[in-house]
Amino acid sequence: MIEIPAGEIVLRDEGTRTDWRVEVGAFLLAPYPVTRELYDAVRGEAPASPAGPRTPVTEVSWKEAVRFCNLLSQGAGLEPCYSMGDDPDGQDVVCDWEADGYRLPSEAEWEYACRAGTSGVRYGELDEIAWYRENSGGEIRDVATKAPNAWGLHDMIGNVWEWCWDLYDPGVYGPYRVFRGGGAHDRPRGCRASCRRKSHPTFRIDDLGFRLARSR
Repeated sequence: MIEIPAGEIVLRDEGTRTDWRVEVGAFLLAPYPVTRELYDAVRGEAPASPAGPRTPVTEVSWKEAVRFCNLLSQGAGLEPCYSMGDDPDGQDVVCDWEADGYRLPSEAEWEYACRAGTSGVRYGELDEIAWYRENSGGEIRDVATKAPNAWGLHDMIGNVWEWCWDLYDPGVYGPYRVFRGGGAHDRPRGCRASCRRKSHPTFRIDDLGFRLARSR
């Protein structure tokens, strides 16, 4: 896990053309997304895929990512961050931000860490930092095989989208959760630090994974 310093970030929703500023406390973030081998080691199985063990795990829903975080926390002797019930929409999931276990990053934490102090469209030249439509060959690639950002984080742009904690816009989209970062099948427009997408917390697809965070 990499230590991310405290700071602030201005998020932007391009659909509504609104900006909002968020204070971000210091936290820890994994240097790359959860791999198939780690997911398999914790859960006892990973979703079926021809991809190798060092590729990001995909076909994992937001709810499954939350459960994985709790299992990993328990296995490491840490306090789980999440409590949850049986709501199929995941609306009963509560995060204890003071717990020392693993969790999903907030959307603000994600973009703040992705930018690593930069303010451009992305933190480097796209071909150098990301697997995307033009160079991936249509496949998810092994983690950490492209250049990291200034804080040592790999694959924040490209390879797979990553679930975040946040609801996208509950007044319009109900329980839909945010995912960020662009994937191996995306054009450059989808591979930007500010690009936001969303889906239902039970949604699974072959270019959507997640990354682990911890509170300080």
